[in-house]
This record gives sequence, C-alpha cells and structure tokens, in this order.
Amino acid sequence: MKYKLSEIGKVVGGGTPSTKQPEYYTDSEIPWITPKDLSGYDKMFISKGNRDITKSGLENSSAKLLPAKSILVSSRAPIGYVAIAKNKIATNQGFKSIIPNESLVIPEYLYFVMKTSKQNLEQIASGSTFKEISTKVMSNFEVDIPSMNEQKRILRYLLPITRKIEKNDNLAA
Repeated sequence: MKYKLSEIGKVVGGGTPSTKQPEYYTDSEIPWITPKDLSGYDKMFISKGNRDITKSGLENSSAKLLPAKSILVSSRAPIGYVAIAKNKIATNQGFKSIIPNESLVIPEYLYFVMKTSKQNLEQIASGSTFKEISTKVMSNFEVDIPSMNEQKRILRYLLPITRKIEKNDNLAA
C-alpha cells in the first residue's frame, strides 16, 4: 500500500550548532551525524559520527535528539545516504530523518525502502546552488509499505544477507 512518509512516521530535520562556540562540540556526548559520516559507510546501523555535540550545542541549535531506530536519510550534498540510528543520535541540517511508527513499518524494512529510493529522491530535490529535499517534500514522498507480515517475510531474506555482507566487509578491513 502507498503511504506518504508522514503517514508512517515523523520526518525530522537536523541542525548544526554554531562552530564559533567550541563548547558546543566534544568527543563523547551526543553522537552527531553529517552526510560526510555516511560517505562510503555501508553498514545498516550507525552509532557515532566523526564529532559529538554537547547538550548545550543541541539546545542552542535546530539539531534534535532522535531515538534509536530512526532512519537517517541525507537530503543534500549528497542525497540518499541512509542508515539506522543504533542509539539516540542527532544529525546536521543535511538530513531529513524518519522516526518510524513501528505499528505500521519495521525500521529495517523502511531502511531498505529508502536505500532503493535514492534516484527518486534525487528527482524530487530542488534548488539552484545545490539540490536539497525539504521537510515538506520528504513528508509527502510516497513509499510502498506492505502488511507487517509481508515486511517480516521479506526481512527474513534480506537481513541474513545484509549481516553476511557486513561480516565479510569487516573481515576484509
């Protein structure tokens, strides 16, 4: 069945604390993800990026603390990087993340849907200097979401393959 993302979850933008305030940044407080953190990142879950922000940095910016299992989708520079938050996490303004309604969609299933939506997302982006997807456009983006039983059935095939690929990648690294 077709759903707008806003019908199966809450779409949330990110933010960046002022870089002129060094007290907003730290090595180990609130994980903060930028699209650069997902460049070349091919695992399903992410727990930490290159930098963390402080509670003060979170409170004094438009960044929001997202719950674990949020689907992080880069919405500019570039569009379409996807990962699932392994823990509470914040993102910069280069993301439109989805907090899934787990009674309608399994986070891992939505991850795969968004991973395969990269081209469609790029097509709906707008902007003259660089392409970007707004919160409104992302909220109205339509995806096909089958019944919970069908999602579970599909994930029974996809998850073991994904885990095997990640395990092999770890061995090769």
